[in-house]
Amino acid sequence: MSWVTALARPDIVALKVYEHAAWRPQLERLHANELPWSPAGGDPRSGVNRYPEPQPRALIERLAGLYGVAADSVLVGRGSDEAIDLLCRAFCRAGQDAVLVCPPTFGMYSVSARIQGAQVLTAPLCMERGFALDEPQLLERCTRETKLVFLCSPNNPTGNLLEEQAMVRVARALAGRAIVVVDEAYLEFAHRPSLARRLGELPNLAVLRTLSKAHGLAGARCGTLLADPEVIRLLRKIIPPYAIPKPTLDAALSRLTPEAIAAGKEQLAALLAERARLMKALAGLPRILRLWPSDSNFILAEFDDAGAALEQGCRAGLLVRDARGYPGLGRALRITVGTAEQNSRLLEAWS
Repeated sequence: MSWVTALARPDIVALKVYEHAAWRPQLERLHANELPWSPAGGDPRSGVNRYPEPQPRALIERLAGLYGVAADSVLVGRGSDEAIDLLCRAFCRAGQDAVLVCPPTFGMYSVSARIQGAQVLTAPLCMERGFALDEPQLLERCTRETKLVFLCSPNNPTGNLLEEQAMVRVARALAGRAIVVVDEAYLEFAHRPSLARRLGELPNLAVLRTLSKAHGLAGARCGTLLADPEVIRLLRKIIPPYAIPKPTLDAALSRLTPEAIAAGKEQLAALLAERARLMKALAGLPRILRLWPSDSNFILAEFDDAGAALEQGCRAGLLVRDARGYPGLGRALRITVGTAEQNSRLLEAWS
């Protein structure tokens, strides 16, 4: 029995996979109960009257090239959220297993776990050390029932990178016991290579990536899980057969051409310059009590009166994220870096 089979839910391991309509694009399709015409008034070339390819090969190959992994280590879904949900459903038995999260962090890890009926354990990040990972506490709180450990780097909402060797040590310590899922949704905004390059030496490591942030496709919903091929094969048993809609596939493929990637790097450089300008200007505002360093496309700031600052931003036509509900962030707002005009307008509202 492999480590994945031993860790996964037995009923998922034994699950008979749904047999979707065969994908043989060289033949005319009379086997999937589709309408033979495009929608009336629509673009006849769109292809939306046909079911899309399950786990589209062209997209998987481009994502594998983009992230530097083998194609059989790639699962593509509707944003990172779908991969989080699939992991919880595949590895956590309701009422028996647990996931561990490190607050303050992205809320979907806990939401997906609770929907599945899994227990949520916590090992808070250390605010005094810039929201660093507390390795001893994390490993101490991992019970025998813990199947998934979610680490977000750069972390949302704090914006900081977690120390790479700390994450590697955690993965090694939990080998055979739990999958360590590192969410790198914001990694393009940081100066660090992906942990995906270490998948070969750390089989219980999984990495989440997305086209929503730096690639500008938040509305298309296209996320990627990079993991051991056996983990990918297990999750393919439970992902819906047509997870990637045709418009999403077209948008993703167009965004992953060499020309589009080069243009995206120029946009990224402009955004990082704006982040630096915004950070410097915010640091000079007396109403801001603390700014945390950012390796993402947002900045976390503590205000003397966060509620008033939130309202002033709204009056200027700008909405920032209220972060006061996160543990330890009772006076904080999370500010997404916008255009130069938007950032200047926000600074004026708070001056």
